[in-house]
Amino acid sequence: MKEQSAQGRWERHTQRPLMALAVVFTVAYAVPIVDDPPSRSVSVACTVAEWAVWGAFAVDYLVRIALAEARREYVRRHWPDLFAVLLPLLQPLRLLRVVSTLLLVGRRAQMASQVRLTTYIGGAVVGLLMFGSLAVLSVERASPEGNIRTLDDALWWSFTTMTTVGYGDHAPTTGVGRMLAVGLMLSGIALLGLVTANIAAWFISRFEMDDMEERRQTAAITTLTDEVRALRAEVAALSGSMGARERLGERVGEEQPQ
Repeated sequence: MKEQSAQGRWERHTQRPLMALAVVFTVAYAVPIVDDPPSRSVSVACTVAEWAVWGAFAVDYLVRIALAEARREYVRRHWPDLFAVLLPLLQPLRLLRVVSTLLLVGRRAQMASQVRLTTYIGGAVVGLLMFGSLAVLSVERASPEGNIRTLDDALWWSFTTMTTVGYGDHAPTTGVGRMLAVGLMLSGIALLGLVTANIAAWFISRFEMDDMEERRQTAAITTLTDEVRALRAEVAALSGSMGARERLGERVGEEQPQ
C-alpha cells in the first residue's frame, strides 16, 4: 500500500474542521443581517468570527504550500485558492469574505474523495440560495427604491433568479444587488446544465452497461455454439472411425478361410 504524503494527511485531517468553520462563518454572516439592527457586541463578534474563519482557510492554504513537493507547481495549479485567500484583502467588504469562503470551501470539498457529485450539487444550490438571499437583503434593505425588505422576499427572489424564471415582482435596484443577480443567474444556468449532464450521463452509462451485458451474452452464446459444432464434428469423426473399423473387421472375417 502506497504511503500517503504529508500534504494528503493534512488535507484528510483538516477536512472536517474546516467544514465546521464554514458553518460558523455562515452563522456569523447571517446573524447581523437577520437580526437587523444588531447590537454592537453581536456585530463585532460576528465580524471577528468571519475574519477568523477566513484566516483559518488562509493558514490551511499556506500549510498545503509548505507541505507540497513542488511548491511553484502547486501554486500554479491551485491559483483559485490563492485568489480566494487574497480577495478579502483587496477591500474590507463582507461580500468579498463571502465569495472568498465559498471558493475555499468549494475547493476543499472537491478534494474530498467521499463527496459525491449529487451532494456537491445539492450543497451548492442550498449555499447559493442562502448566501444570495442574505447578501441581496443586506444591500437592498437600506436602498430607498429597494423592494426586497424581508428575508422572505430575498429567498423568493433568489429562487426565481436561480431558476431563471424571473417573475419581476422583486428586483435589485443597487449596483451590488444587480451584480449578485448576474452571479445567481449564471450559477443557476451552470447548475441546471450540470444536473442535466449528470442525468444524461447516468442514462448513457445504464445503456452502455445493458449493451455490454448483451454483447457478453452474445459472445457467450457464439462461443457455446462453436463448441457444440466442434463437439458434433468430433462425434461424427469418431463415429466414422468406429464404423470404418467395424467394416474393416467384417472384411477381415470374411476373407479368413473357413
